[in-house]
Amino acid sequence: MSKKGQNRVKIGISVGDVNGIGLEVILKTFNDQRMFDFCQPILYCSKAVLDYQMKTLQLNDLKINLLGEDFNLKKSALHLVDVKSPMSNSTFGNSTEESAVLAFQSLENCISDLQDNKINAMVTAPIQKESMQTLANFEYGGHTEYLNDKDGKEDSLMLMISDHCKIGIVTNHIPLQSVSNEITTEKVLKKINILNKSLKVDFGIRKPKIAVLGLNPHAGENGAIGKEESKEILPAIQQAKNINILAFGPYPADGFFASNSYANYDGVLAMYHDQGLIPSKMLSKSGGINYTAGLSFVRTSPDHGTAFEIAGKNLAKPAAFRNAVYTAIEIVKSRILEEELTANVLETSKNRS
Repeated sequence: MSKKGQNRVKIGISVGDVNGIGLEVILKTFNDQRMFDFCQPILYCSKAVLDYQMKTLQLNDLKINLLGEDFNLKKSALHLVDVKSPMSNSTFGNSTEESAVLAFQSLENCISDLQDNKINAMVTAPIQKESMQTLANFEYGGHTEYLNDKDGKEDSLMLMISDHCKIGIVTNHIPLQSVSNEITTEKVLKKINILNKSLKVDFGIRKPKIAVLGLNPHAGENGAIGKEESKEILPAIQQAKNINILAFGPYPADGFFASNSYANYDGVLAMYHDQGLIPSKMLSKSGGINYTAGLSFVRTSPDHGTAFEIAGKNLAKPAAFRNAVYTAIEIVKSRILEEELTANVLETSKNRS
């Protein structure tokens, strides 16, 4: 095998809801043979459903390698772990109990192999949260909360990535009316810390600059429109500075993005879901991704949903999924480099003593 082949990262892929566009963008991504120069993809999906969609999308030239217990990976193939399911095809356009259960089982199998070090990172295709919760006994608000639990982590950071900026979110999938109660100095500081460490370790930025947004219109306008900024957010920023983190703000979100101020920072911390995801999706132009920072393993996903309205019509664009794969590869390599650099520093210090 070539030196390039030896360095290929093993990427596990959970299939998401197969009645949406997830499997379509997966297949379109790896129909480009050049992807196999960078990674060895392992898809967790029902073989019957995979065969059905390959035929529907006319992608029958894509080489599939069915994996057994030996996990024998080959060159230039999309590897398949056959997730047992009663589904034999996809009923495009809406989630069903069968598609929700398959999505959950795919996720469980993928995370199991990730924690057993069979794969180096995972990329998750979109799920339909409501059906997962009601039809598949999925007891989480979304992927982020599920992965926190599997990793034994109290908290992580939803980080939206585009070519223009990286936006972290303090609160994830909770109702808007609950956000204010979740904005505490302790929580904001914890998220700043996770973002700072991720920018350093996962993205190789030595001294990252972080912008912190306010919660209220005009960032509270000195308490006239809300006090979360002065009571909770600003103290977190000040404490971050005390431990040598370059954090600034809080900034009013509307003016911050309208003036392109995000370009002056390596990372941005938003207070709630839509405050971060709306500008991220507008800036990414359908190519953005979601990265779960702060975990012991690497997980990325495209920033779009199941898109049931176009499922099965061969209209889905694979740009965001492809970017999610690329980003997972780069983060794995960045973490390896960080480990090597840290080990060299420790070894040098040991020799000097």
